[in-house]
Amino acid sequence: MLETLRKVKNIPKVSLIILVTGFIIIAISMALFVELAEDVAEKEKFTVDTAVQNIMVNFSDTFLYTFMGYITEAGSVLFVTVASAMLFIYLLFFSRKSKWIAVFFAINMIGISGLTKLLKIFFERERPELLEQYDGTGFSFPSGHATGSMTFYGFLVYLIAVSKLKKCLKIILISLSSLLILSIALSRVVLSVHFFTDIIAGLALGLSWLIISIFAMKLMMYREKKRKEKIQPGHGV
Repeated sequence: MLETLRKVKNIPKVSLIILVTGFIIIAISMALFVELAEDVAEKEKFTVDTAVQNIMVNFSDTFLYTFMGYITEAGSVLFVTVASAMLFIYLLFFSRKSKWIAVFFAINMIGISGLTKLLKIFFERERPELLEQYDGTGFSFPSGHATGSMTFYGFLVYLIAVSKLKKCLKIILISLSSLLILSIALSRVVLSVHFFTDIIAGLALGLSWLIISIFAMKLMMYREKKRKEKIQPGHGV
């Protein structure tokens, strides 16, 4: 216990705040997901789903519907898979940063993909509509576009935040990435291939998994740094 307290005291205040905030976000996100999942498992009907669907009907055959058809492709399995492979190759072979980043990016993406598929099979929730054109096939809960876009573009947000880019450029890129995540999730409701609760659950699950992946990565990088410090000259080796 004393050793743990000493370690906590040595953690910078900013890092400690980020750590606590991260755990709070995970707790809230998972609580939201579990609450929705329980109702879905019991085949409950959500008033918010019906209300949102009634609103979205008004946007069929409009410019918004067509525009969302393009936006949703940025969260499609094909696009995210290809983009993830390209980013993984860059992080592993061309980036000067720790290779743990590439490893945990892969864990982040492969993990959420497998988890989403397992949950879809478990809950077997039918979609509002089946539209193969917009990847609207298979089961509905949680939204794969929501989980995939949150973990992929969310990891990009992390990379941008820790980069050496100018602050104003960081703010712009992070804002655009965050807007894209929300737009992709919203597109699934506008296109009527998901319920509103599907995307809320997907965003919550994706955010939790993203933060867990980043925390695990930071822990491994910290351990690697400490290990290297121990074998440096002057440390008894």
